[in-house]
Amino acid sequence: MSAPFISFDAGEALLDWTDLAQALADGHAAPKAEIGDTFLYRGKDTLLSRAAWIDGLGALVKTATIFPGNTDAPPINGAVSLFSDATGELEAMIDFHLVTKWKTAADSLLGAMRLKPKAARILIVGAGTVAASIREAFGAGYPGAQFTIWNRTAARAEALAARYSDTDVADDLAAAVQAADIIVGCTMTTDPWLRGDWLRPGQHVNLIGAYRPDMREADDRALRRASDLVDSFDTTIGQIGEIEIPLAAGTIARDHLVADYYDLSAFAATDTDITLFKNGGGAHLDLMTCRHILTRWQGA
Repeated sequence: MSAPFISFDAGEALLDWTDLAQALADGHAAPKAEIGDTFLYRGKDTLLSRAAWIDGLGALVKTATIFPGNTDAPPINGAVSLFSDATGELEAMIDFHLVTKWKTAADSLLGAMRLKPKAARILIVGAGTVAASIREAFGAGYPGAQFTIWNRTAARAEALAARYSDTDVADDLAAAVQAADIIVGCTMTTDPWLRGDWLRPGQHVNLIGAYRPDMREADDRALRRASDLVDSFDTTIGQIGEIEIPLAAGTIARDHLVADYYDLSAFAATDTDITLFKNGGGAHLDLMTCRHILTRWQGA
């Protein structure tokens, strides 16, 4: 029998944000993933191939093309293949955008819900595709929270905020950061926009945007002031500028990174410390997400 293709719409109808966040937590109770990443660059364009194998869950290969300059096509495209753990056969092809949307936002939601389970005001910095997914995911994880969006181009922030009755737009980034309980970054920048001097005890910072060695969203002081955690040491250290640049410069030491998801007990809520979570989005998370999607699709 040929492997099914699960489309975006078919998968979207079956999924719930908090359920997927829990599935990611459960996936880290399985044997540690074997992962392999390949990055190829052409100017600002990136070809990223990620593979993962988790004993008991199967294997996955995900390839993404990231072309920030696209105007007539989506800037991010790709393909995802899920393979049987028992036989190595192709089990499913799952829509790349479905997997990326749900994996990325649920990854950050899991970190936030562990480190800041209650929040009255959430700031999203950025107004692109990922920011829209974050608004959906965090809206499910924090019902009743007030959301604010800040974007360099105010019109894009206004367009995203207009979809929701409980979402407004900020024109002063520093003031918006200071007012928020959770700050989520969804920008592809090499020049940090988050200043550590803006932060106050008890806040949670959740960074998604940086995925290349030259990218970062938070400055050195933000990382030094916060307790820094990541989804995976293997996919952030040595690969993503948010973590690797300050490590290489000696701004922070390796032991400043408290834990990754294979030590979920270390993701403890605090009202007195600043916590910072870096979403690296490795293929093992795509694998956990795809296995969850396929299980839901088969059940339906």
